[in-house]
Amino acid sequence: MSVEARDHQREQALATYDVIGGPARRELDALVELAAQVADVPFAAVNLLSTHSQHQVATAGFTGVDSPIEDSMCRVVVDSGQPIMLEDARLDPRFADNPWTTGEAAQVKYYGAHPLRTPAGVVIGTLCVFDDEAREVTPEKARALAQLADRVVDVLELELASRQLREANARLSTSNERLAHFAGQVSHDLKNPLTSVSLSLESLELDVTEPYHADTVARARRGVDRMTGLINNLLEFAARGAAPGDDLVDLEAELELALDDLAGRLPRDCVVSGTLPMARGDAAQLRSVLMNLIDNAAKFTEDGQRPAIEVDAHPAGGRQRIEVRDRGRGVPAEQRERVFAPLARLDKSVEGVGIGLATCRRIVEAHGGSMGVDAREGGGSVFWFELPVVDDAGRTVAADLAGRDA
Repeated sequence: MSVEARDHQREQALATYDVIGGPARRELDALVELAAQVADVPFAAVNLLSTHSQHQVATAGFTGVDSPIEDSMCRVVVDSGQPIMLEDARLDPRFADNPWTTGEAAQVKYYGAHPLRTPAGVVIGTLCVFDDEAREVTPEKARALAQLADRVVDVLELELASRQLREANARLSTSNERLAHFAGQVSHDLKNPLTSVSLSLESLELDVTEPYHADTVARARRGVDRMTGLINNLLEFAARGAAPGDDLVDLEAELELALDDLAGRLPRDCVVSGTLPMARGDAAQLRSVLMNLIDNAAKFTEDGQRPAIEVDAHPAGGRQRIEVRDRGRGVPAEQRERVFAPLARLDKSVEGVGIGLATCRRIVEAHGGSMGVDAREGGGSVFWFELPVVDDAGRTVAADLAGRDA
């Protein structure tokens, strides 16, 4: 690798850690203090090397300053990637004329430095110890310095992971706020038409006397009532993340209600269903998950083809997995996580706003489960969600116990 490429890698790593120029890190200060004690010297430092400067981001025994990289003793360690331990650096040709040994910057004699290597293998600086007196180099001190250098990198990695987690939480919070705002915006548009339909059906119920027509109107009224309750439930969930409750839910019964509500768009004989388990939670929310997955399977059927959808369940790793299988267009492997993002729409030729799968996953996770999509052998997709097992007494069974019983 060229010097320029290596310098570029180092600059990128330093930018990722974002430690240069920031406030003192208590953990780094503690490590350099410990390094000085273990080496039995008065001075220690964490030196990070950018393209043009050496940055002393933590020191013991002196106040750190930035200095030109040309004057850095630690540059030799960074460039070679190998530690250096010297009883008297003045006697080493590499450092005999260095300002840190000649007295211009300091009068370093004993010098030990170990590279700080990131998990990606990029050397970004050193942990070094030094003294203005010559000292014996021992294997024990060399090993201790190497171990402490690894801990320095651990501290940087931990800070990076913590910062990334905070940023992820901030993004999630923003996403949830947008979802809540969206819920408030659409509530009026969704509920007003349903109210009008419900009033019209009430009027029809008063006028219709023929039994078949009366039954049809009554079924439509029940569907509207269920849809109104579902919308209220989902809007509350989207806006406030309401807990799902702890009712015993018969998923087979909820599937039948979902298919009843979809009857105007999907013939019942297009869906083949197996035995579905009982679950604990909110019946309306879980019904909405089934309805959304089946509706999507129907919408994404290839043009001119009749929907062929299977709904079934089976044990999976101590949980119950419910699957909705289709023979539609499928979801590319690289897009299988994106389909669950809020407002994501991979195929804009199909009607929808892209909120369905995001809300479904949120509901399933609130019920203690998980959700995903796989390719189906022979073509199509398998959208699945897993829920905790419910025993014959209606109690939720811990996943580890269910796994042992399986």
